[in-house]
Amino acid sequence: MQRILIVDDEPALLKMMGVYLTRKGFAVTTLDSTDRAWAAVNESAAEFDAVVIDGSMRGLGAEDLGVRILKANPAARILMASGYPVDMSRLEELGPGRVGFVQKPFTAETLASTLRRMIAAKEEEL
Repeated sequence: MQRILIVDDEPALLKMMGVYLTRKGFAVTTLDSTDRAWAAVNESAAEFDAVVIDGSMRGLGAEDLGVRILKANPAARILMASGYPVDMSRLEELGPGRVGFVQKPFTAETLASTLRRMIAAKEEEL
């Protein structure tokens, strides 16, 4: 089962994404802060196949969290989700082919299909 970590500070959206992806067969962990997300990933970096990060989080910045995750787990996939432009150049440099972006608002199906594609690319590399 593919493990997904979702990090978003909008409670309703976080719940919706978690419920939908669980119904689609993913094992989902949801967290509402980047600091808690880093603690969870740092504990077990290889545990998550992909991490969905809201692009405008307080605390540890979304890009900084993505960079830390990519360094901790070379096979991880990062999907940034934002309604605003996000500079992903550092992420793309560090993890070419391992990062993606989805524009908010998005449909639940768009989220699931994007994650499936990212994880399938990961499995092809292995």
